[in-house]
Amino acid sequence: MSVLKIAMAQINPVLGDLEANVGLIAAAARDAWQVGADVLLTPELALCGYPPEDLLLRPDFLRACERAIETLSASLPSGIIVVLGHPEAAAGRCYNSATLLQRGQRLGTYRKQRLPNSEVFDECRYFTPGESVGVVEIHGVRCGLLICEDAWHPEPARQARAAGAELLLVLNASPYHLGKQPERAEILAARVRENGIPAVYANLVGGQDELVFDGGSCALDRTGQIMVRMPQFETGCWCVDYVAGDIEPGVVAPMPSEEAEAYQALVLGVRDYVGKNRFPGVLIGLSGGIDSALTVAIAVDALGADKVRAVMMPSPYTAQMSLDDARAMARTLGIRYDEIGIEPAMQAFTAMLAPQFAGLPADTTEENIQARARGMILMALSNKTGALVLTTGNKSEMAVGYCTLYGDMAGGFAVIKDVYKTLVYRLARYRNRMSPDKPPIPENIIVRPPSAELRPDQKDQDSLPEYDILDAIVQGYMEEDRSPRELIAAGLPEDAVRKVVRLLRLAEYKRRQAPVGVRITPRGFGKDWRYPITNRYVDEY
Repeated sequence: MSVLKIAMAQINPVLGDLEANVGLIAAAARDAWQVGADVLLTPELALCGYPPEDLLLRPDFLRACERAIETLSASLPSGIIVVLGHPEAAAGRCYNSATLLQRGQRLGTYRKQRLPNSEVFDECRYFTPGESVGVVEIHGVRCGLLICEDAWHPEPARQARAAGAELLLVLNASPYHLGKQPERAEILAARVRENGIPAVYANLVGGQDELVFDGGSCALDRTGQIMVRMPQFETGCWCVDYVAGDIEPGVVAPMPSEEAEAYQALVLGVRDYVGKNRFPGVLIGLSGGIDSALTVAIAVDALGADKVRAVMMPSPYTAQMSLDDARAMARTLGIRYDEIGIEPAMQAFTAMLAPQFAGLPADTTEENIQARARGMILMALSNKTGALVLTTGNKSEMAVGYCTLYGDMAGGFAVIKDVYKTLVYRLARYRNRMSPDKPPIPENIIVRPPSAELRPDQKDQDSLPEYDILDAIVQGYMEEDRSPRELIAAGLPEDAVRKVVRLLRLAEYKRRQAPVGVRITPRGFGKDWRYPITNRYVDEY
């Protein structure tokens, strides 16, 4: 009877830190070996981290990866085989590869056949597609190797089955977005049912710039049922037993709610961006509004209260309620809180510019001066302390340019850049439910009408449609590539569609200068949104 114990290494490598990553994989191999595993399955490009982008164009980087493979191989326990994801340079080409390592030996290499070149992926820029089927024998079991995108197409798995594979081992670096986990499970189940053989799927976990990898590694039996599933957003090493042609039942981690999933993704994205880039802490402009409140809560959960500093910068237009709520939130979370009024800066700029503005009416120029004064204060504190400024703008605002360049956009990381305003409110409620005895976000912040507080009695809806309408338009136009005509035909108000689409296109120059931020939707304003700033195309109405 064929028996194989496979350990899924759901690890969080640091991109480019080859020495640390070798240690991480070697430690996972030792842990797996100690519990009797025959094989350790690592994620895609686990050796170097994903995506390495233009590092792959550097011959010295590829040589360093080759040396790291030798180091790892020599450090493995003698009784285990590691299926290692790594870049491979060969004959002047670069491949996305998986190599079977046994202590001091390489037992075979498979090269990824299908290279994604859409959404956030640019693999055709770097890699040459492999042409050979990857079927290897491990302790009498013929295993077909697939790497991530291979599993999203029928042919690579079909080829492996035709070559005698009894089990699929799939290495993955599959980025997270809302709804991605069920989509993956459906694709994997299709490959399993098409070929009548089970599959083990190891996925990366961790944050890398705007991408978050959620883990959720799993094993499916030959009918396509998930028999083992690891938790999302956590590192670990779980074992799967393959016995007599199928996967034995094990622990299936429950799927979180959409709010829980999104919140965990944001927390992990912040933790890894700050930690992997070695910032000592973060600074946030806490305004008493919903966006900055949610950003502060995420930062505290990601980093701890001791690494988060909030700065309230009131103007003459700041409501007392905003001050009270900001102070209350800082006390609840136990973070450092400072107040620096910006009225002196406003007066100084008004005096300096008075001769230039003589005879001209006040408009958004004066409002933007306030936002830029706040941005300057935060960046000065950042320069002095080394702390990273987290910006607080959401996706709805980023879409239509309801933000100020060098003002509230000033900073190093945009935590909720890909979070629609309607989801911001849901996440605030979710975070408060996490701590029902001591909710961190004051109820006033959640229920009061949102306002930038840059002029008397200002409300967001003075300038924008209601957020449920705004978000539906942005999602349809930006994520789903629907034309304005299609959005109007679907029942969205024509005047709102025209306004939002016009603003969205006008704001491209702002978004190009925005900080990187966590991507949690199928299409964010980052790697997968590439529109020209200079653009006279007229949409279909």
